Amino acid sequence: MSKRILIVDDTLFMRVKLRGLLEKWGQQVVGEGANGREAVEKYKELQPDLVLMDITMPEMDGIAALKEIRAFDAKANVIMVSALGQESFVMEAVRSGARNYLVKPLQDNKLQEVLARL
Repeated sequence: MSKRILIVDDTLFMRVKLRGLLEKWGQQVVGEGANGREAVEKYKELQPDLVLMDITMPEMDGIAALKEIRAFDAKANVIMVSALGQESFVMEAVRSGARNYLVKPLQDNKLQEVLARL
């Protein structure tokens, strides 16, 4: 089943890569953001089924954005994407309501598995 997905990452390369994979798999990318502030604004505007969000970003990090999104919508499905070596951030994200997390560099099959479980 196709999901409406919001991609939030401060690197354009990562947003382009995720969009390409998701669309290839029949998912609908409804928006993109480059920082946590944009994530919150676009979540409220677009009400996506799922958010794929980086942790380390300018203006507002992914964990702060996750908390604001979950305060707005307690049922929000947010998957955090982090670089290796950020385990403490990942644990904080899970405690803050992230549904799952993925580690960069992303493995396509891991992303597919996480999407299938939601």
